[in-house]
Amino acid sequence: MARMSRRTLLRSMAVGGAAASVPGLLTACSTSSGDSDVSNAGKKLAPWPAYKPAAGPKPDLAPTDAGVQAGYTAYPTDLVKSVSRTPGDGSTVKVMSVSFGTPPKPASANRFWAAVEKALGVKIEYTIVSQADYQKKMATVMAGDADTLPDIINLFSGFVLPREAEFVQRRAEDLTPYLSGEAIADYPNLANIPTHAWKDMGRIGGRLYGIPLERPLPGSTLWINQGVFTDAGMKEGWTADDFAAVARQATAGKRYALGAANGSLFGNAVHSAAHRAPQEWAVTEDGTFLPGWADERFKAAIAFQAGLRKAGSYLPDATSISQIDLTTLFYNGTVASMQDGFGAYLPKYRESQGKLTPAAALPYGVDGEPGGIVAARRSFGYTVLKKAKKERVELLLRILDHLAAPFGSQEWELVHYGVEGTHFTRGKDGSPQPTKLGEVENNTNLPLKYLAEGPQVLFVPGMPDAVRALHTWQQKVVPHAIRNASYGLQSRTKNAQGTTLKALLDDTVTGIVAGRLPLSEWDTTVKTWRSRGGDRMAEEFANDYAANT
Repeated sequence: MARMSRRTLLRSMAVGGAAASVPGLLTACSTSSGDSDVSNAGKKLAPWPAYKPAAGPKPDLAPTDAGVQAGYTAYPTDLVKSVSRTPGDGSTVKVMSVSFGTPPKPASANRFWAAVEKALGVKIEYTIVSQADYQKKMATVMAGDADTLPDIINLFSGFVLPREAEFVQRRAEDLTPYLSGEAIADYPNLANIPTHAWKDMGRIGGRLYGIPLERPLPGSTLWINQGVFTDAGMKEGWTADDFAAVARQATAGKRYALGAANGSLFGNAVHSAAHRAPQEWAVTEDGTFLPGWADERFKAAIAFQAGLRKAGSYLPDATSISQIDLTTLFYNGTVASMQDGFGAYLPKYRESQGKLTPAAALPYGVDGEPGGIVAARRSFGYTVLKKAKKERVELLLRILDHLAAPFGSQEWELVHYGVEGTHFTRGKDGSPQPTKLGEVENNTNLPLKYLAEGPQVLFVPGMPDAVRALHTWQQKVVPHAIRNASYGLQSRTKNAQGTTLKALLDDTVTGIVAGRLPLSEWDTTVKTWRSRGGDRMAEEFANDYAANT
């Protein structure tokens, strides 16, 4: 959805005459004065790994090539075995990943940890980094000595790490000989990772350095309290005006229709997509890269959000509350909606039982056109390996292959639920139900799923109607997903300055919606962003896009 005609996008560029006066309309034929070796331009490109779907249970709800996920309304009764042997050799493997849970019990007192170690045939030394500390910790690791690196490192796509690609190219093992083309056949579960995930992870200097964590097409989603929004007048095919009216109606007493957390820009991703604004970057038919922030539809979304805030529909603490605390307010009814990743559907349904019925909201339309949704990067992050001898690299890849077992396999069940009778019991439909121990010993607190994981499917234990609702929602919205055209591409300027430049934009969006800045400030901010590096990013992305096309 991000690729369109040059003429269409030029009509949308309305920030201070930027399209005509700023040299940002850079085509794929442009040359980049700041190109670096991490670019794919001018490099021989390693073939993507050959995709070979794994054998497994047939889904109850079929997936589509467009991006609708496979759905399972019941847990598979006959689990397959996806690996032929224990991958490890008894050695110790040091790993590091981001975490969104609480710290796990130590390995010596953690039966889940011990069970996974036994299955993998290694001892795991795990450095678990909370989301809040991730950037700081990774900066320390990246600046450290090569010998001190963990064997396996998860690079989380939620942050732009300064010079991340350069770090990977310099310090991580080049996995091209092991994974490119048919070579990946030695690791069947990794070969089960769809090509779209590898492409959105991208190459570095034409080579493959990581293993992607595949994710569904829908990204940031507006999760709503279905009962509250329905009672307030929500309807399919609603317009922006309808949405604003429902938000006002759903706000009453100590309840607010719209919740938002610090850093979410008042849920800007959902609203900019509904306004059909390009999500960060769009590419035209001739390879020109244009920034979504300079599109009039993005500015219109900010103005719309400012109107919602002025009407009192937002939680007053929207610029200060954490995402975790906001989630609590959603469950207790203080807020009737919140922006979160689509992948949050499982805890949304699980934790809401007996309290409310959650639902993914259909986007509202603008100017007679259907609203769009955010197309997520199909790689939540990627995993790299420390440089090592061939035998050691192959061992580490076997471990990741085991962790990437598909849904419906014995290995998947162990990594996601632990040991039957210890960490889970079977529900009436056969699905795993966590025990009290399983509530504290699991792959949220010991986040193995961020090292490697098979393709995700739609499944909510014991809630088949939820699976059907999510599958139907995807069928309706996937055709309107708006993709960031820069996914999988390299930009030296973004690698070096992306975090700082994005903060400039984010602070202005928040300030305008909160009422601290006038809407006109957006034009000034976009011009500053372009002059400080945005236009260089456009040129670099265009060059890399041409190399990958």
